[in-house]
Amino acid sequence: MSQSISTTQDDLAQKSTLELAQLLAEKCAIAPNDWHRLKANRKAQANQHITAALVYLESGQTQEALAHLQQAVGWLDRSVSPLPCPTHGTH
Repeated sequence: MSQSISTTQDDLAQKSTLELAQLLAEKCAIAPNDWHRLKANRKAQANQHITAALVYLESGQTQEALAHLQQAVGWLDRSVSPLPCPTHGTH
Protein backbone atom coordinates (compact mmCIF):
# COMPACT_ATOMS: atom_id res chain seq x y z
CA MET A 1 0.00 0.00 0.00
CA SER A 2 2.76 2.49 0.89
CA GLN A 3 4.44 1.60 -2.42
CA SER A 4 1.42 2.87 -4.39
CA ILE A 5 1.25 6.05 -2.28
CA SER A 6 4.92 6.89 -2.92
CA THR A 7 4.50 6.14 -6.63
CA THR A 8 1.55 8.52 -6.75
CA GLN A 9 3.57 11.19 -4.95
CA ASP A 10 6.42 10.66 -7.43
CA ASP A 11 3.96 10.98 -10.32
CA LEU A 12 2.58 14.20 -8.87
CA ALA A 13 6.06 15.59 -8.29
CA GLN A 14 6.72 15.22 -12.04
CA LYS A 15 3.73 17.36 -12.98
CA SER A 16 3.89 21.10 -13.50
CA THR A 17 1.99 23.48 -11.25
CA LEU A 18 -0.46 24.08 -14.11
CA GLU A 19 -1.06 20.35 -14.52
CA LEU A 20 -1.66 19.97 -10.79
CA ALA A 21 -4.06 22.93 -10.81
CA GLN A 22 -5.93 21.39 -13.75
CA LEU A 23 -6.23 18.05 -11.94
CA LEU A 24 -7.55 19.80 -8.84
CA ALA A 25 -10.01 21.86 -10.90
CA GLU A 26 -11.29 18.70 -12.59
CA LYS A 27 -11.74 17.06 -9.20
CA CYS A 28 -13.62 20.08 -7.79
CA ALA A 29 -15.78 20.80 -10.85
CA ILE A 30 -19.49 20.26 -10.33
CA ALA A 31 -20.60 17.63 -12.85
CA PRO A 32 -23.80 18.33 -14.81
CA ASN A 33 -25.58 15.41 -13.10
CA ASP A 34 -24.68 16.90 -9.69
CA TRP A 35 -25.77 20.44 -10.57
CA HIS A 36 -29.21 20.29 -8.89
CA ARG A 37 -27.82 18.71 -5.73
CA LEU A 38 -24.91 21.16 -5.39
CA LYS A 39 -26.26 24.37 -6.97
CA ALA A 40 -26.75 26.01 -3.56
CA ASN A 41 -23.77 24.36 -1.85
CA ARG A 42 -21.60 27.40 -1.17
CA LYS A 43 -18.51 25.37 -0.32
CA ALA A 44 -18.71 23.33 -3.54
CA GLN A 45 -19.36 26.44 -5.64
CA ALA A 46 -16.51 28.40 -4.04
CA ASN A 47 -14.19 25.42 -4.34
CA GLN A 48 -14.97 25.13 -8.05
CA HIS A 49 -14.21 28.82 -8.63
CA ILE A 50 -11.03 28.84 -6.54
CA THR A 51 -9.54 25.88 -8.37
CA ALA A 52 -10.51 27.40 -11.73
CA ALA A 53 -8.78 30.60 -10.63
CA LEU A 54 -5.59 28.62 -9.96
CA VAL A 55 -5.66 27.25 -13.51
CA TYR A 56 -6.13 30.73 -14.98
CA LEU A 57 -3.43 32.18 -12.74
CA GLU A 58 -0.94 29.50 -13.77
CA SER A 59 -1.88 30.14 -17.40
CA GLY A 60 -1.07 33.84 -17.06
CA GLN A 61 -4.70 34.94 -17.34
CA THR A 62 -4.86 37.11 -14.25
CA GLN A 63 -8.11 38.90 -15.08
CA GLU A 64 -9.94 35.60 -15.50
CA ALA A 65 -8.35 34.32 -12.27
CA LEU A 66 -9.53 37.43 -10.45
CA ALA A 67 -13.08 37.03 -11.78
CA HIS A 68 -13.23 33.47 -10.45
CA LEU A 69 -11.80 34.51 -7.09
CA GLN A 70 -14.43 37.24 -6.84
CA GLN A 71 -17.14 34.67 -7.60
CA ALA A 72 -15.72 32.40 -4.89
CA VAL A 73 -15.80 35.23 -2.37
CA GLY A 74 -19.39 35.96 -3.39
CA TRP A 75 -20.40 32.39 -2.67
CA LEU A 76 -18.67 32.47 0.70
CA ASP A 77 -20.01 35.87 1.82
CA ARG A 78 -23.47 35.02 0.45
CA SER A 79 -23.58 37.90 -2.03
CA VAL A 80 -24.00 35.38 -4.88
CA SER A 81 -27.04 33.11 -5.21
CA PRO A 82 -27.54 30.08 -7.43
CA LEU A 83 -28.95 30.65 -10.89
CA PRO A 84 -32.03 28.75 -12.05
CA CYS A 85 -31.51 25.46 -13.84
CA PRO A 86 -30.31 26.09 -17.41
CA THR A 87 -32.29 23.11 -18.77
CA HIS A 88 -35.68 24.16 -17.39
CA GLY A 89 -35.95 27.35 -19.41
CA THR A 90 -38.11 30.30 -18.44
CA HIS A 91 -41.74 29.95 -17.44
